[in-house]
Amino acid sequence: MAARHRRRTAAFAVVAALVAVPAAVGCDAVNKALDCVQTADAIADSVTDLQQAVENAADDPTQTDQSLDAIEKNLDKIGDKTDNADVNKAVDDLEKAVSNVRDAVKNGDETPDISPVTDAAGELTKVCTP
Repeated sequence: MAARHRRRTAAFAVVAALVAVPAAVGCDAVNKALDCVQTADAIADSVTDLQQAVENAADDPTQTDQSLDAIEKNLDKIGDKTDNADVNKAVDDLEKAVSNVRDAVKNGDETPDISPVTDAAGELTKVCTP
């Protein structure tokens, strides 16, 4: 009975070791994906803030700039942490959309079209989801 218990324990140890090796190798990828998801979530919150800021632009026009700044800051975080081509394309698209909104605001548009920002943020969330 004790010998069977030791063999079972040894077998579990071997299985655990075999499972741990790929898990350790993939851990960095999982951490990057998690960072991407968390940052994409923060960007989604910033996009919501941007929508509210545009709606309330007459009351406080600085909110739009602050929301755009928050999105750009989070985009920098994602760009620094990934080498995934789909994520990088989504980040580039979102940066371009944010830049277009910023330009529209600078040119006096009090209610710029932010649908490209929301679309690009949605795409980023999709490519970041594991």
